[in-house]
Amino acid sequence: MLQPTPHPGVLKITPYVSGESCIPGVDVVAKLSANENPLGPSPRAVAAYSAAADGLHCYPDSHATALRRALGRRYDLDPNRIICGCGSGDILSLLGHAYAGSGDEIIYSQHGFLLYALITHSVGATPVVASEEADLGGLRTSVDAVLASVTPRTRIVYIANPNNPTGTYLPAGEMARLHRNLPPSVLLVIDAAYAEYVGEKDYTAGIELVESGPNVVMTRTFSKFYGLAALRLGWAYGPSAVIQALNRIRGPFNVSTPAEAAGIAALEDTAYSACTRAHNEKWRAWVTAQLRALNLVLTESVTNFVFARFPIDKGYDSIGADAFLRRDGLIARRMESYHLPQWLRISIGRDSDMHLLINSLTEFLKRKDAA
Repeated sequence: MLQPTPHPGVLKITPYVSGESCIPGVDVVAKLSANENPLGPSPRAVAAYSAAADGLHCYPDSHATALRRALGRRYDLDPNRIICGCGSGDILSLLGHAYAGSGDEIIYSQHGFLLYALITHSVGATPVVASEEADLGGLRTSVDAVLASVTPRTRIVYIANPNNPTGTYLPAGEMARLHRNLPPSVLLVIDAAYAEYVGEKDYTAGIELVESGPNVVMTRTFSKFYGLAALRLGWAYGPSAVIQALNRIRGPFNVSTPAEAAGIAALEDTAYSACTRAHNEKWRAWVTAQLRALNLVLTESVTNFVFARFPIDKGYDSIGADAFLRRDGLIARRMESYHLPQWLRISIGRDSDMHLLINSLTEFLKRKDAA
């Protein structure tokens, strides 16, 4: 019987699975699987969101003008070269649909964000996976491997910097080298979802690369650092021609009025942002030191999560560790979907969550030593 048939690339997609938020039979859990802000959003953002309730019967500003202007003020950017969307994932997808299709190739790193593969297949392009470096027990995007993967069919290179799930980053000099050696016809998309957490002096989110040529776009999100994940709010800065192309295909009302209001307030509450950054830096350093004291291997994460490798011993591997953590109401993120089955990604949580995490893993690994 004849029936509608989806695009062939759609059938190659493995649906994205988000971080779990509940454990059957456990009433109170600490969700350390989704890299959410454990402090929540700024109170000023919550107030702005609530104040927008009186206007819910009206369509939002289709161009998110006020938010783009606020972003322009915050980062000294031209608002006309900013586009806002339903999370940065919305914009990453728009870029794929605007600049790639059947017969084209899209490059991303071996353990890059899963969304890049989904986008590639959805537009009918061919995925090209660049191998990653292993340095100091960590995993990092290899500029040389990415450049070696470029062919005349390459249309887009997606680079998460810092990278999810490994937590590692490429210094500004390496990103500049990547851009310098890419053909002008290839669009470099820098996914800087975790940029606000990075304190290293040799890191930049990519604004200067956008300014240096017509083939670089930087995307950002309000979901992580600003704690507005439920509102689905993201933005990108790019060349005028790219932004104009995206505005031709995006949904006309892809940012809601309450989300825009909350985003503006979050940007302006710099004191709360400082608290978020301080909390993350304190507990990321503490948890990293504690896990290494337990003889676990970690990457040098600069994000709001740590990435830990567990032994391969059956029962005491990442699967066993995950099960043990769940017993104590802690949900980490397993990494089989990233082909890293020995690893767990663990978000930085509240103070009590971090103490419980270390106590739980200490008990788990002591059982291994005693076995």
